[in-house]
Amino acid sequence: MKNIDKKKIIRLAVCVAVLCFLIPLGFLTKIFNFSRLGTDIGLTFGKIAKLLIMALAVIAFETLIVILLKLINPKNHHAKTLISITSSILKYVAVIVIVCWGLTIIGVNVSTVFASVGILALVVGFSAESLIADVVTGAFMLFENQYNVGDIVEVDGFRGTVSDIGIRTTCITDPGGNIKIVNNSSMKNILNRSDNASRSVSDIGIPYETDILKLEQEIPRLMQEIYEKHTDLMKKPPVYLGVSELGESAVVLRFVVEVEEKDIYTGARTLNHDLWIALRSVGIEVPFPQIDVHSK
Repeated sequence: MKNIDKKKIIRLAVCVAVLCFLIPLGFLTKIFNFSRLGTDIGLTFGKIAKLLIMALAVIAFETLIVILLKLINPKNHHAKTLISITSSILKYVAVIVIVCWGLTIIGVNVSTVFASVGILALVVGFSAESLIADVVTGAFMLFENQYNVGDIVEVDGFRGTVSDIGIRTTCITDPGGNIKIVNNSSMKNILNRSDNASRSVSDIGIPYETDILKLEQEIPRLMQEIYEKHTDLMKKPPVYLGVSELGESAVVLRFVVEVEEKDIYTGARTLNHDLWIALRSVGIEVPFPQIDVHSK
């Protein structure tokens, strides 16, 4: 079993143990006796203890549900998205429950408070326009199935795998492990590349005096040799696409190789390295910028 699964199981066991302790304690301290809550307003040592027990119980229960959801680990990307968003919603719900229940324990009539702060909520709603936009956009994204957890996307030039989708933000992790956190309302002009293979690209120059027709006859053999050395990295032999550019000092050839998304940069470095060695083995040196000086 993987370490990450062991950690989840340990957290699950801890949450269950905490709940087994807190639930009987809650009944003993009459936290769950709702008929007697809200009868008197004020803070006492007993109420503070009840607040702590209640908050710990809600947090433990929320953590337990989230761990159980993550243990499911479905292969379907849309199912992973539903689990990710549900986990995010549960965190907000837990906070709201703690606040409302805590006010009730203190003795505050929550329904009266909510009715009296209606105008204030309206003002806050306008000031939290971006927050509302993030939540609404997240909901539409879920229903429209624009992208899911596990999809490969590109946003504003940042390419990576969607690792988490929350009610407000989306996390994208690139092959280097860098995480970009984007507000859902900012997830515009997305390139979803999940249906396209991940390819590493290598542009390498050769001198203009090279017999390119002769070189192109050698390329299939060189590509097969490179692939056989890196079958653990490359899914298929590299592919020669042709002349990419006629540069100032070299004819630039383009090669691509299909790899896993996490190996996209490693594949490019490996391909550059092996192409340079392969070209030298057939007598072709990679050129560098030079200046020709003509004098009379």
